[in-house]
Amino acid sequence: MHLPLRLRLTLVFALCMAVLLSGVGSILYVRLAEELQRSTDSALRAHAALVTAGLDGSGANFGDQGRTAAVGSFAQLLRTDGTILESSEVVSHGPLVTPDDLSVIAGPTFAQRELSGSTVRLLLEPLAGAGAARFLVVGTSMQSQREILARFLVMLALGGPAALALASAVGWWVAGAALRPVERVRLEAAAISETDLDRRLPVPATGDELARLVVTLNTMIDRLQAAFERQRRFVDDASHELRSPLALLKIELDLALVRARTPGQLEDALISASEEADRLAALAEDLLVYSRSDGGRVLVHRTDVRIDELLRSARDAMAQRAATAQVRIELTCPDHLTCRIDERRARQVVDNLMANAIQHSPAGGSVGVSAEAVAGALRLAVSDSGSGFRPEFVDRAFEPFARDAAERARAGGGVGLGLAIVRAIALAHGGSATASNLSGGGAQITVVFPSSSNEPAAQPVSRPKSHVRLTVL
Repeated sequence: MHLPLRLRLTLVFALCMAVLLSGVGSILYVRLAEELQRSTDSALRAHAALVTAGLDGSGANFGDQGRTAAVGSFAQLLRTDGTILESSEVVSHGPLVTPDDLSVIAGPTFAQRELSGSTVRLLLEPLAGAGAARFLVVGTSMQSQREILARFLVMLALGGPAALALASAVGWWVAGAALRPVERVRLEAAAISETDLDRRLPVPATGDELARLVVTLNTMIDRLQAAFERQRRFVDDASHELRSPLALLKIELDLALVRARTPGQLEDALISASEEADRLAALAEDLLVYSRSDGGRVLVHRTDVRIDELLRSARDAMAQRAATAQVRIELTCPDHLTCRIDERRARQVVDNLMANAIQHSPAGGSVGVSAEAVAGALRLAVSDSGSGFRPEFVDRAFEPFARDAAERARAGGGVGLGLAIVRAIALAHGGSATASNLSGGGAQITVVFPSSSNEPAAQPVSRPKSHVRLTVL
């Protein structure tokens, strides 16, 4: 189970504070112990100096009397063999150190021993002078230092958890305050639905990471709204375009069934129904291609394609339509031009552009089709001799179902998916499609199929080049 973010932040903060308090407490404890030991050692040096000064004077202070002796301190004067020369009464029962310990002492040395169940701190100092070598041993009990450290440890044990609890409460409050704007943004985002995509998240005036996040979310909502509106328009337009051929098909079939007809009349009705079915099938195929392109799922299978042969084949297929419309098709292409593209999709591009150009060219006009290799890419251009695009329509030429009022009113004007599919296929190849108006009149669509880094570039076969210009009437 995932913990709430506020609780996770508080737990992490509490863990960090626990580590910090433990570290600080340990450092303070060690420092206090060091200071207590340093203070004890200073007291032992002072006592040793006091005893040494009295050895040849009014008498040594061995800790049994005298206001200058350290509280709880004691002393012994020993020979090298461990014989006690003088001693405080509390330690008069025997030498504080062994002869072996004394044999290795060359200067003042501190040591700790257990004496009668208590830890004592000793200062061993060799004394110079006449007679046998002597050693002064002064010491004091560590009990008071132990009690101070124990009380300090109790303070840490009691104060540490209390400080940790207080810090955790503060962390909980701070995390809540920091996440409160995020929760407000979440509630606002949850309130946005497909019915009110115009709604936007309020941007905090803090100018921090949260404000930038909200700006990014609003930008994302803008894109989603635009995509949703495009999808809604697409569904509306597709429904409208499907309604007409379905209605015509239903009328043809109903008329064929409403009364007895001759075989010829039935054949005419079936031919008309078949034409509407073909139109529906073509529209369904176009819708499928465009819907796949909107998700980037148009697959292309590249092969080496003779572009000049592909254009001639497309021109031959359009010859009857061009003759009916009294339009010439002028083809300009280098001989043996090849490019590694998807032949079926490229032919679909050429067919759509030629059909669109023929449709928009007046009787007696011409359609220009040209192909060339430019910087390793195939550049295909198709132009017509019509009135061209309206200025406000150029930028929308490749949108699905994009047609002006005049074209919608024209019989057989198409459904407005041809150029959208052209651009989708170009993008699937990694290329582009652009629309423009010619200076002498008419419109032109330019499609570029680039070669990928691991694919052969578009190029003519290495042989004498010739250009062919064919005109079909």
